[in-house]
Amino acid sequence: MLVSAPEPPTLTVVELQRNAEAELARIAPVIDDLGTLFADAGHELALVGGPVRDAMLGRPHADLDFATSARPDDTERILKSWGEATWDMGRDFGTIGCQKGPWTVEVTTYRSEAYDPGSRKPAVDFGDSLEGDLVRRDFTVNAMAVRVPGRVVEDPYGGVVDLAQGLIRTPGTPQDSFSDDPLRMLRAARFAAQLGFTVAPDVVAAMTGMAGRIEIISAERVRDELVKLISAPHPARGLRLLVETGLAAYVLPELPALVLERDEHHRHKDVYEHTLTVLEQSIDLEDRLPDGGPDFVSRFAALMHDVGKPRTRRFLDDGSVTFHHHDVVGAKITRKRMQALRFPKDTTDAVAKLVELHLRFHGYGSGEWTDSAVRRYVRDAGDQLARLHVLTRADCTTRNRAKAERLRRTYDELEARIAVLQEQEELDAIRPDLDGNQIMELLGIPPGREVGEAYRYLLELRLDNGPMSQEDAKVALLEWWRGR
Repeated sequence: MLVSAPEPPTLTVVELQRNAEAELARIAPVIDDLGTLFADAGHELALVGGPVRDAMLGRPHADLDFATSARPDDTERILKSWGEATWDMGRDFGTIGCQKGPWTVEVTTYRSEAYDPGSRKPAVDFGDSLEGDLVRRDFTVNAMAVRVPGRVVEDPYGGVVDLAQGLIRTPGTPQDSFSDDPLRMLRAARFAAQLGFTVAPDVVAAMTGMAGRIEIISAERVRDELVKLISAPHPARGLRLLVETGLAAYVLPELPALVLERDEHHRHKDVYEHTLTVLEQSIDLEDRLPDGGPDFVSRFAALMHDVGKPRTRRFLDDGSVTFHHHDVVGAKITRKRMQALRFPKDTTDAVAKLVELHLRFHGYGSGEWTDSAVRRYVRDAGDQLARLHVLTRADCTTRNRAKAERLRRTYDELEARIAVLQEQEELDAIRPDLDGNQIMELLGIPPGREVGEAYRYLLELRLDNGPMSQEDAKVALLEWWRGR
């Protein structure tokens, strides 16, 4: 369980305070100026939340969040006098935004918000004190503030100590916090994944007892938290917490389903543990991707690559176990889950394609594929080829070092063959040696189904034989046309 003693803190309270002083000095032109403007207008202003936490951790911010006693109309007037552009999309929640140079500022009226037991949207009430505003925040490490312009630190719930100890706690009782906003249960796992922190035992207990409350949260908000969790430095830490508390059964049920009951002879590996290992290994390989990492598509494909196994598991008479077609079944399951979570279609298509193709390499053997098979591998992977390389390599979790080294060398060889063919044949843009207009002119046919059939024939010919001259392609097409 993740409720064990916190890891040794990396920073002391004194070091956190020194970091905060340095960061506050860096952003002083913004916070002092705004603090003075609000004070002159008779309002309180305080830097709050993530910028305060990250200032203590030595992480600079250009996006600054403030809380104020001013109502939105007053806030808007002050920000218009200070900034270059303002916006009020969050007005219903008391938030007015502003841009000035490199700084993005959002100022929110002190508030309290709570969920009706059957509602997906919070009811917002404006508050009248900074401490009352802080107590409604998710965790103590996010419930610290710095009053400006005086730069007085407010930490009524012990956030600095928790930050030093690497501990996730709630300002009030976790039951009250999660009743107010059940999404905070996912945020606890997300912060564990982002910061590497331990979640306090009473918070874990509340997450376990209240897991079902997550069902009132919209799919979009759940999706956004999962993306942040999986894109964090330690996603396996957060995912384990979701499984252990039962939250995963509501938001990503395919993950706990991988905890397959192992038979008495241990005839297959622990799919759940294997999956988390593949995820971690894929993260280690992200430097192979064109844009590096964190790469959500690559990570989520690693997480979902074996979700078809529970549905396809079969025990044979000889005592062995099979998971035939779990790649195809898993791709369908993945697509369905991502659609339920309202992922964009292109992201869903990319992840589902990787899940469906993750076993393809195992037909390569020790290099038996022809050039035609290599071309098809590249064609089927399309723009996901680099991610498929990462997933395939990460999927090797055997403890047999000789076998692991053999698989690595074999995939090195396949990638080298792909590189040679790409240079020789422009594999990234495989197309027939004749285009649609040439096909219609040669065969004397109008646009329609027959042009598509001819195009597909030439594409298969291109994949089988590599590039052909246009004359050879015309001869082959006419021969096919006469014999069809």
